[in-house]
Amino acid sequence: MATTYDVPDALPVLSRGKHRNPRKGACFMETASVLANEKWSDRPLCTDPLLAHLARMVNDLSSDARRSELAVMVPDVIGVHGDGLDWEVAVAGAVAAHAIYAAPEPIQRALAVGLVRCLELTADPTRADRDAMLTALARVPMAESWARAFTDPAGPIRPRDFHRHAAPAIVRSAVRGTAQAATADTDDALRELLRVGIEAARRPAPGSVRAEPQPARECGGLGPVGDAQLGQDVRDVVLGGLAADEERRGDLRIAGAGRD
Repeated sequence: MATTYDVPDALPVLSRGKHRNPRKGACFMETASVLANEKWSDRPLCTDPLLAHLARMVNDLSSDARRSELAVMVPDVIGVHGDGLDWEVAVAGAVAAHAIYAAPEPIQRALAVGLVRCLELTADPTRADRDAMLTALARVPMAESWARAFTDPAGPIRPRDFHRHAAPAIVRSAVRGTAQAATADTDDALRELLRVGIEAARRPAPGSVRAEPQPARECGGLGPVGDAQLGQDVRDVVLGGLAADEERRGDLRIAGAGRD
């Protein structure tokens, strides 16, 4: 039987950041918490933290004029949970492959590192689109060469470090690269990135039995756009770094808005 959700008479308007209550507005994931009949939160239990991380950042970097267009995608994240490393690699690899070509060069390098790490861990070519990741790297040969030279001395990444640090850093770099890309319509590009992430997250593993969800990770905010944060993202992808960004405050500083 399909799960149904009680839809309230009215939903708050999508806006940037975290909100204390619906009267102040709502971000993408706070709206999901309402539709899923959960306690008001931008980190509801109905969605895997990695996918929720992507949705929050796309929400915060979309323009006020166009953010409402994301609302139709909210139901698509409800009930979506990761079932292990292959799922995380599939989601992170999909958004990295989608964003890498148009991203500015420094972020392109970070995404190339992420794709190299995803390819290391890809055990299921159907769940994680290995061909798409290889094709994406082939389109940016200089970034790929830099990434392989950067990752080789570090050795293989541990799955635990990918889960805790690298996967969120890849998602963060993909959103940042999309927001800064020289594109005619940044809002359309961000919305498409979210669609790609959701599609990868909802893709079933052929013949698999759903495992227990991974323990919730703390996915940080976007962070100030600069060499220091970008360097930390690369270190997180390569080594599974130890630092965690402060939740969402970087997003809001970039967007020029405060919390309600």
